[in-house]
Amino acid sequence: MSAAAPPAPAPQQRARHAAWLELFFDLVFVAFAAQLSHTLHGDPGWRDFGIFLALYFPPWWMWINLTVSANLFETDSARRRLLMLFAMLCLAVMAAAVPKADVDGSRAAAYALGYAGTRLVLLGLWWPATRYPAPHRLPRWRPVTYCLVSGVLWAASVAVPGGWRYVLWAVLIVGELGLLLTARGRVMPRQLHTGHLIERVGLFVIIVLGESVLGLVSSTDHVWTASAGIVAVIGFVLLAALWWSYFDFGSATAELMIGSADQARAYVLIRDVAAFLHFFVTAGILCLAAGLATAVEEAGHAHLSTGAVWALAGGLALYHAAHAVIALRFGRPVRSVAVWATPGIGVPLLVVLLADHLAPWLAVAVLTAEAILHLLYARKLLRRRLAPGFLTPRDP
Repeated sequence: MSAAAPPAPAPQQRARHAAWLELFFDLVFVAFAAQLSHTLHGDPGWRDFGIFLALYFPPWWMWINLTVSANLFETDSARRRLLMLFAMLCLAVMAAAVPKADVDGSRAAAYALGYAGTRLVLLGLWWPATRYPAPHRLPRWRPVTYCLVSGVLWAASVAVPGGWRYVLWAVLIVGELGLLLTARGRVMPRQLHTGHLIERVGLFVIIVLGESVLGLVSSTDHVWTASAGIVAVIGFVLLAALWWSYFDFGSATAELMIGSADQARAYVLIRDVAAFLHFFVTAGILCLAAGLATAVEEAGHAHLSTGAVWALAGGLALYHAAHAVIALRFGRPVRSVAVWATPGIGVPLLVVLLADHLAPWLAVAVLTAEAILHLLYARKLLRRRLAPGFLTPRDP
């Protein structure tokens, strides 16, 4: 960060919560979560998993960008409302296009044009910062390249034939990431409000957990049997354990670590933890949601199909792996992270290896047991840290 950058935030920030517009905006991601998770129902192959990740990242990336914009620019003007509502419409178009965006030319075009529209919204939100007085002024070339040029090229990708269109999308996403990585917080016109960002990411996690619960209910409705009900109940316990551990420990730790950092480090941690690593956290939950729904539908089978067990157990392994990297990014010792990350990743992978010998209810039960033990370990560790005399003068 340059010497001319705004001063570091004070240790205590005023309380700030998500605005009504932001909560309304999030509703489109309820539809997105349902559409994306549905693409992994049944027996998905590796191509399906690849398409899922490819179609999930652009809307996730746009959600993060718009969330940061709302964090920096708190104005509730009619102009900002209209821009956000237009972005919501564009993302709804993308969500509608998801089921066939990889095979249907018209839906791929709708997906690309929807994303192009969101880049123009982002340009409208950031452009006023180019007129701020020095030293908080944003260089004009940044929103022009990051938002306008990217949006125009996404719109132009409609004319690119076949698979080359998707290659262009990947190149454009990499270009956006490159511009962000080179910024390093030097061009932030205002300080980021940590509490608000952590809350917003937590609300997104609630959305994908909600899709998981909805998938259980819908699948049980389709297969109204005792075995399906047992799998659904065990699956709900699994989701409850993930919710409990995430919001009691994961979210709280993130707010503590990011909130105590200076502005330059806080920007880097938010970029790495909230923008990049939480993509894998939420993707893991969406995969898990699809796997749980399929497990309910296949409750009467001898074992789960290969794709379903990879969605179910692989989703949980991805979730734990992402949290392990987050903990390491916060500076946790490798040994302390390995204690819970090794079983968190290893048990789901063991379920994948033994899937042909596990009934659907048993596969879900093993994963649920791991999640509960993970939660109990975290609670025990927290109580130990809060015990009198545990902290030493050398502890931070």
